[in-house]
Parts: sequence; C-alpha cells; structure tokens
Amino acid sequence: MRIVSVVGTRPQLIKAAALSPALRARHHEVFVDTGQHWDEAMAGAFFAELRLPRPDYSPGVGGGGHAGQTGRMLLALEPILLAERPDAVLVYGDTNSTLAGALAAAKLGIPVAHVEAGLRSFDRRMPEEINRVVADHLATWCFAPTPAAVANLAAEGIRDGVAEVGDLMQDVAAQVADEVRDPAVLGPIGKRLGLELRPGAFVFATVHRAENRDPAAMAAWTDILVAASRPGRPVVLALHPGTAAALADAGIRLPAGVRAVAPQGYRTTLALQLHAAAVLTDSGGVQRETAWLGTPCLVLRDTTEWVEAVAGSGGRMVLVGRDRARAAAELARVAPPATAEDEARARATSLRLEPAGAAEAIVAALADGVPAAAGGGAP
Repeated sequence: MRIVSVVGTRPQLIKAAALSPALRARHHEVFVDTGQHWDEAMAGAFFAELRLPRPDYSPGVGGGGHAGQTGRMLLALEPILLAERPDAVLVYGDTNSTLAGALAAAKLGIPVAHVEAGLRSFDRRMPEEINRVVADHLATWCFAPTPAAVANLAAEGIRDGVAEVGDLMQDVAAQVADEVRDPAVLGPIGKRLGLELRPGAFVFATVHRAENRDPAAMAAWTDILVAASRPGRPVVLALHPGTAAALADAGIRLPAGVRAVAPQGYRTTLALQLHAAAVLTDSGGVQRETAWLGTPCLVLRDTTEWVEAVAGSGGRMVLVGRDRARAAAELARVAPPATAEDEARARATSLRLEPAGAAEAIVAALADGVPAAAGGGAP
C-alpha cells in the first residue's frame, strides 16, 4: 500500500518512531509533518534522537488558534494528497493535525487509518476530545490501544475496522528503558540543566493543555507546584513554549522552588520521570509513561481518556485537577520524602518494560486491505 502518514506534534513523532520502520518494511510511506510543534526544542531534535526519517513534506503550519491552524493544515494537505494519490492516510492521536489529516483524506475519498482510536475523556470542552471523535467516525481502520477504547467505539456504533493493537508509545519506551535505568544518567542531565538531581529528590512536571492556560487555571496549578516543592526537593517543570507565553501574558512568575527548563528530548524526559519522586502532569502521554515506569503521578485534570492507567496503578496515579489541598495530600501519600529516594532507586532497579507489539499489529491489519464494511458514519 501507498500510505501518507500525517504527524505534527512531539507525541506523534514518538508513535511514528515505533510504527514507521515496520510500516516501511511492508508498505510505501510518505511522511508529512504539518509543523504543529514547529520549533527545534519542541519537535526538531526528536527526528535525530528517534531516528525518524525527515519528512517528505513539511508545510510549516506553525501555531495560532484552532480554526486558523486546522484550516491552514487542510489547505496544505489537500494538494499533497492529490499529488501522492495514496491508498490510505494514517493519522495519530487527537491533535489538530489528526483532525486535518482525517478531514482532508475523507473529503477526497481516501481511507483513513486512525492510530489511538476510541479514547474518550467524555469532556467535549477539550479540543482533543472533538478531534478524536471526528477522526474515529471518519476512519476506515480504528486502531485502539486498550479494551476500554474498543468498548467506547462499540458504544458509538463503530465495530467494523476496529482492532485492539496495544500502545505504540510502550513500544518506544521499551526500546530505551534500559538506557535510562541507571541513576547515573541524572549527572549529565543535571549538569546540562544547571540542577543537582538525585533519585527521588525532585518532582518532575509538565503542563501544556489549553484548559490549563487561562489565568485562573495557571494560578491554581502554580500553587500546586509551590506546595509540591520543598527544601532539597525542587519541582523541575519542562515548560511548553505556549504555557510559558501564557504565564508571561498573565504576569505569573514561577517561585524559586520551581525550576523551569525547556522541553527535553525523549530519553531525558523518560529518565526524569523514572527517577523523580513523583510526576505532576496534564499530558496523556506522560500519564502512560509513568504507569509503565511505576512512578507516582498526579494528573492535573478532572477527567482522563487513559482510564486503565489510573485503574491499574494501585493508587499511584490520581486525578487531582487543580485542587491544591488534595494534590498536597496525595503527593504526601504516594511520595513521602522520607522514603522517596529508596523507592525511586528500587523502581529503577526493578524496571522491566516489555513492548506492546502495536507496530506489527497495525502493519498486519493494513496489509489485509480495506475492511469490508468501513467507517462508523458521521459523528
């Protein structure tokens, strides 16, 4: 098959790093990067680190509001699809790049393959929820990562073309887990970041979602980070440039106990998660990674599409929203300072992460051709 793969963000590059080699072994892939994450820190360095092929097309759409960004992507993608005439268009996840790729393909009558189909937070206020629902209902193939995702699709009448394949991000994490297990990796990371990092002696945080960028929300989660920091245990915040701009616009300054750093490469980010006392995040990708690593995780959201990660965490992963008192209480429970270092070292020593085999399952399903009854109708 001739397949156009559409990516645009860091998480999508991680998934593509797992799928693209397997895809190219059996199919012809045309790789398109919309440029939704457009700078070197956010995405550019990932190509070299994850050994991804450089894109065949790079429209360079950049940032902006949802409508403008998605519209520019549609305008850029349509001529590419007309020129390439693919048998299918493959999209990942729930971003504006996902939505634009699925819409552009569907309007041209090209079958859509949606990787990470069926995830639901059941919160339509989230742009990501709209994107993933629309993509699923346009898709010919719905590649679901979990049983809950399959059940969500069935509840919406989508059964044909659905395959539970596992999680591509687990495949990538399994490939590099052994490289970050040794706490000695923290030495060069800390030196580069200007921090002294020891296992269990810092908290790692990421915040990037739209709902966490209005002034009230930012005031709330920065309070949570302040409460999470303590002498000898700083919060290391990998600061998304959009979040940094929103903080600056609102006049909110991070306190001394919160050390903001630029978004880091994949291995560095995984190492910081593994060796932290705990992780605070609103990222679905980081939630999953902490679940595989066994690191305690406070989710700065009221809902999550990764319900199995929470349910299977044994209490290590908790939705705390922007409730400072609850976050402080849960952090004290899951990462008590007196034992955090020992727990972090034990966690790293015992880590054995197996791949999910998602890439092979997706490639095999595509090789079978278009399902007899495809798609689920309009959302």
